Amino acid sequence: MSSETLSSKLFTKAKQYIPGGVNSPVRAFRNVGGEPFFVRRAKGCRIWDVDGRDMIDYVGTWGPAILGHAPQCVIDAVHNAAKDGVSFGIPNIYEVEMAQLICEWVPSVEKVRMVNSGTEATMSCVRLARGFTGRDRIVKFDGCYHGHVDALLVAAGSGALTHGKPDSAGIPKSYAELTTVLPYNDVAALEECFAKQGHEIAAIIVESYPANAGLILPQPGYLQKLREITLKHGALLIFDEVMTGFRVAKGGVQEVEKIMPDLTAMGKVIGGGLPVGAFGGRAEIMDMLAPDGPVYQAGTLSGNPLAMAAGLAQLREMEKQHGWSHLEKLGKMMEDAVLEVLKKTGRNYQWYRTGSMFCLFFTETPVHNLTDAKTSDLAAFRKFFHYCLEHGVYFAPSQFETGFISMAHGPHDLAKTAEVVQEALLAL
Repeated sequence: MSSETLSSKLFTKAKQYIPGGVNSPVRAFRNVGGEPFFVRRAKGCRIWDVDGRDMIDYVGTWGPAILGHAPQCVIDAVHNAAKDGVSFGIPNIYEVEMAQLICEWVPSVEKVRMVNSGTEATMSCVRLARGFTGRDRIVKFDGCYHGHVDALLVAAGSGALTHGKPDSAGIPKSYAELTTVLPYNDVAALEECFAKQGHEIAAIIVESYPANAGLILPQPGYLQKLREITLKHGALLIFDEVMTGFRVAKGGVQEVEKIMPDLTAMGKVIGGGLPVGAFGGRAEIMDMLAPDGPVYQAGTLSGNPLAMAAGLAQLREMEKQHGWSHLEKLGKMMEDAVLEVLKKTGRNYQWYRTGSMFCLFFTETPVHNLTDAKTSDLAAFRKFFHYCLEHGVYFAPSQFETGFISMAHGPHDLAKTAEVVQEALLAL
């Protein structure tokens, strides 16, 4: 009798029809080894795979599941909206409500446009910034991921001011040459860049709290420096808040840091788990978009009624439950437990958290940028990941990802997680 799991059989079948067997690369478990599992259902803070295992989930759909999986308010909102039609390609009431809510909640946003993904949001921000400034160069930071946009899927060159290099096949070298890549948290490199290229730069785009290389927090004053230098040189500042928006605070990082970017890319939480994105900013910039202005952007499913209804329900429930203060309490509870475990196990691994987002780097080097993050012991992380997975705790299958706590996680779940984390570290 075969001991092959159903997940394994599904993965074998998937590889026949889907490149790599997955529809997004990190799902393939290449960073940790082994094969991915397939989910049958998810509820609250738990997921169940097709083989019947249940796990405490800290991936949370990579961020959107801030209330937990399948919250009743979101299910009801999708059901009610779907009864009137799942898509129109015509303006609908939900997109107006969502636009108003975003403009009221996000400090810098005066007008907003809906799209279908975070990638679309950042791509549109870059095009709009170039159209508004009449300049072509974009500055991004090593380790910040802004979706699979050609101009932004660029790795650092051999020096701070060398041209970027395409981070993927299929991206023309000429695209990458218009992108300057700098180390995050490095003020000297930033100043040198603007001293030499300031007149060419349309915008800086930054994950205000980088969350695609683990979780990296800005040094005191760093984000303010980005704001100051862009204003000085007539460039725009784009905050990529696809992960942090409506997650770290009601108004995102810009509310926490009290910084007003010119444009903001959003997504994830505002869709309640459905495909979504949005970008917004100052009215004079947003009015450059067609049909009022010369910068073209469009999308058949943009403002989809199901995604808008789901997102509205989730955001209103967060506000009703004072969700951000509750998530801060849960985050602090987990932080205290993890730091105690590190102390008990004699590990000086680096822990970072903001609200309900967290990362444990398997390095003793403080992490301020991607170079620091890369000092992590990846072999140790792989062992840690698989031990936790086998004992009912699911973290992201890569050292270079952020974990997410939801409103559905409770003290018992956090205590169980701390217990498993301690066992996993001792097993190393």
